[in-house]
Amino acid sequence: MPGATPTNRAVPRLAVTSGEPAGIGPDICLQLAARHFDAELVVLADPMLLETRARDLGVPVSFDTYDPRIPPRPGRVTLLPIALNRPVEAGSLDPANADYVLQMLGRAAKGCLDREFTALVTAPVHKGTINDASIAFSGHTEFLAKATGAQMPVMMLTAGNLRVALATTHLPLRDVPDAITTKRLTQVLDILDRDLRRLFGIAAPRILVCGLNPHAGESGHLGREEIDVIAPALDKLRARGLRLEGPLPADTAFTPARLQGADAVLAMYHDQGLPVLKHAGFGHAVNITLGLPIIRTSVDHGTALDLAGSGRADAGSLFAAVEAALELAGHAHG
Repeated sequence: MPGATPTNRAVPRLAVTSGEPAGIGPDICLQLAARHFDAELVVLADPMLLETRARDLGVPVSFDTYDPRIPPRPGRVTLLPIALNRPVEAGSLDPANADYVLQMLGRAAKGCLDREFTALVTAPVHKGTINDASIAFSGHTEFLAKATGAQMPVMMLTAGNLRVALATTHLPLRDVPDAITTKRLTQVLDILDRDLRRLFGIAAPRILVCGLNPHAGESGHLGREEIDVIAPALDKLRARGLRLEGPLPADTAFTPARLQGADAVLAMYHDQGLPVLKHAGFGHAVNITLGLPIIRTSVDHGTALDLAGSGRADAGSLFAAVEAALELAGHAHG
């Protein structure tokens, strides 16, 4: 961005996109002002949207306009204005504002690539209403990969010490087996191992790998993907020094005894691993995209349209996402 000043690494500057304007994203972004973070937070949103939502919620919050020329300082929350296409009513989706959501993401991603921002934190978007606007969109992960030129993004959620990464993300279940290839598993596990070292400071990550089928295929009687694809891929990676266990039956991979000493679990598909993760930490879990040239974290929940503007939205996961972004940035830049 012309005129932007690269972030002072002594004081991080995080971009926070406010997400679907009809959802709880604006509500929880307003709550950022009530908590001190050791960074400047730059909220991307329509100023009138935040003013209206703050008034409806009875929250006396106003943000100074973001100026990239002013050095960041801890505890400061500023607003980078992005204009809505149409006024918003809390809880009512409008495809006319789909482009507004993507403008926020694109601007924030570019700012991270340009080192204007240290990291990106995202509030939830609504995939359906973006697609209703005739814009192909399968999620933050895929959008940010394209925006940053990343070849293989890897979605990982964390809750406390539990980290669950996904071999495939937002695919229909019938398409998952065809997507589980030796090439894909090799790329995903390479990225997972590398970013556990780079972003989390883990010297020799130990990763549990789930099978695809019940009982990990039960010696081929319940499917051959474990024998033909997953196990050979793991053997090649082990020969290169990766610490991998599996393929494991998913129904026992998450037991306390199995998780003892493990640094992450790789699930084969979205609903194989994330129900366990969200049961363990919903409301304070964090979504982290690995494999990007930028740091990106996000909340663990959706747009919660029924809660928008009600005053009942919980910002706990957003707070956790901000703290996680700061921690990852510390490892990456330290």
